[in-house]
This record gives sequence, C-alpha cells and structure tokens, in this order.
Amino acid sequence: MPLVRIDVNEGRSPEALRHLSQSIHDAILAEYGIPERDYFHILTEHPGGQIFAQDAGLGFERTHGVVMIQIFTQGGRSQDAKQSLFAAVAAKLGEAGVAGEDVFIGYVENTAGDWSFGFGRAQYVTGELAVPGK
Repeated sequence: MPLVRIDVNEGRSPEALRHLSQSIHDAILAEYGIPERDYFHILTEHPGGQIFAQDAGLGFERTHGVVMIQIFTQGGRSQDAKQSLFAAVAAKLGEAGVAGEDVFIGYVENTAGDWSFGFGRAQYVTGELAVPGK
C-alpha cells in the first residue's frame, strides 16, 4: 500500500496530470503486485520557482517538466525490487513524455502499524486488512 506524493510545476493539463499519476500507479502495480484499488496519490502543482531539483553532481540538467515523487510504503522489499520499481516508473513516465532526467524518486519505508485507512484504527494491526506480501 504505497502512498505516493507527486509534485510538479504548473502548466500540465488535467488529463496530463491524471496520466502521470496513472503511469506511476501502473508501474507500482506491475512491480509490486499490489491490489489495483491500493491507489493513494497526492498530486500537487507548484508555481514556478517553488521546485528546486538539481542533478546532485551527476552532470545533467532538469527541465521545467521535472516530476518529484515520494513513495511511502512498508519496508522489507529488496534493493533489486526497488531498482526495478524505479526503472518501471521512469519507463512509464517516459511513455507519458517525461524525460528520464526529470524523474526524481524518494523512497520511504515504514511498518504495518504505521498506517490507518480510516476510523482511527490501524487496520493492518487490527486484522481488518491483511498485511501485504513483499
């Protein structure tokens, strides 16, 4: 059950924004085998000058089309699984017209007890939801 935050600069159409979100979700579905309705995305557009995303010294330039992604999910997946997810997200976003240098992903892990899907209960802990497999 990843929670995905997506930050972009203003200027994309509503359809393009939905396509970005769906592309990321499709990559997560394919790589992690989560249920299709585990779709929790927050997409935020920012006015120019509010996103700063340099290259960390890797020698490339990002454009105004940068897509900053934070994926919050339960820990336990291998580094290979994460690398496969990163590649799949970049590939799906590439199909949506986002250049590889404009895809930035931060990956944050937590535990089953760190989630509440409503009603003030931790459903993975109470047993209302099965803890997803890795």
